Amino acid sequence: MATRRLDVASLPPLDPVALLRRYQQAAAAGHVFEAAGPDEGRAWQRQVRSELAATLGFQDLDAVDFAAEVIEQVERGDHIRRKITIHTTRGKILPVYLLFPKSRPGPLPVVLAFHGHGYGVKDIIGLWEDGEERTTPDGYHKDFALELVRRGFLVAAPEIMAFGEHVPDQSHVQPELGQGQSPPCHAVATWAMMAGGSLAGLRVFEARRLVDYLTTLPEADTERLGAMGISGGGMHTFFSALVDERIRVAVISGYFCSWHASILAMHHCICNFIPGILGVGDLPELAALLAPRPVLIEAGTRDGIFPIEAVRDAVGRLREIYAVWDASNQIELDEFEGRHQISGRRAYDFLVEKLQRQSSK
Repeated sequence: MATRRLDVASLPPLDPVALLRRYQQAAAAGHVFEAAGPDEGRAWQRQVRSELAATLGFQDLDAVDFAAEVIEQVERGDHIRRKITIHTTRGKILPVYLLFPKSRPGPLPVVLAFHGHGYGVKDIIGLWEDGEERTTPDGYHKDFALELVRRGFLVAAPEIMAFGEHVPDQSHVQPELGQGQSPPCHAVATWAMMAGGSLAGLRVFEARRLVDYLTTLPEADTERLGAMGISGGGMHTFFSALVDERIRVAVISGYFCSWHASILAMHHCICNFIPGILGVGDLPELAALLAPRPVLIEAGTRDGIFPIEAVRDAVGRLREIYAVWDASNQIELDEFEGRHQISGRRAYDFLVEKLQRQSSK
C-alpha cells in the first residue's frame, strides 16, 4: 500500500483549552453551587471541601511536636520582629517571621501574610535579599506585612515552600553527567505530583500547621484570624482559607480570576497547577467555600496575568453565591489603576473592621 508523508501544516491547531472545557463540564457538573438556602449551602461546602482537600493532597501528613526555636529577635521602631522555626511534619521545618506591634498589648488579632514570587518572605517584612534592613517599601509586595503590624495585628509571615530559605535539597543532581538543578517551584511541584498531590497542597498543610502553632501563643487571638497575600501568596490565601475555616477573613490580591482566563490562558509558574482541580470546579465556584466569611479582592486594571474583566466576572459570581446567605455585602473589590501589585487602599482598613473590631469569641 502506498504511503504518504503527513502534512503537519494542514492539521487543525491543538486547542487544549477546548479539551479541558469539555472535561470540566462533564466532571464538575455535580459541583456547581446551586443551593437554595444556607443549610443546602453548608451541605455543599462539606462535600466539596473534603474533595478539594483530597485533590490538593498532603492534608493527612502526620503532625509532630512544633519544637519551636527562636532564631533571632529584633526591635525595629514600632514593632518587634521575631524569627522562629517550627516542625510541621516529620523531617519538615518551617521558617516564620512573627511581627508584634509595640503599642498594643495582647492577645492580638492575627493575620497570616503570604508573599508571592520573588526572593521570599524577607520582601514583605522590610528586608533586602541579603538581610539588610530597608526603610522604603519596594517592589510589588510593598512591604505589606509591615503595614499590617502597624495597624495592630500580630503578623505571621511564613517562608513559603520553594522560596528563600525554604527551598528543596537537590544534592542528588549530578552535574558531571550533564544534569542541572530545577527551579525550586518546579522541583517541589513535580515531586508532589509524582506522589499524587500538589505543591499547593503542601503549602496549605504548612499554613494549617502554622495556625495550630499560633493557637498556643498567649499573644495571639486566633479567634480573630485573617490572611492576606499577593500573586502566589494570593493563591496561598485562597486555598488555605477554602480548606481551613479558622481563617475568618481573606484579602486576595493579584489572583482571584477564572483559571481559564488566567492560569490556563498564558504562561504561569508550575506551582499554580493542581492535578485534577477542574474536576472539582473552576475558581469562582470553589470560592463558595469561603461563604459567608468576609473577602476583599484586590485587582489592578492593568494586571496582564489576571485580566480585569475576568476578575469582575468571578467577583460577580461570588456575590451571587453569597446572596444565599444574604451576605453579598461581605464581598468587596478594590479595583485600582495599576499592574500586578499590592494596593492596600482598602485592604488594611477592611481587616481592621472585620477583625480588630470583633469581640473575641
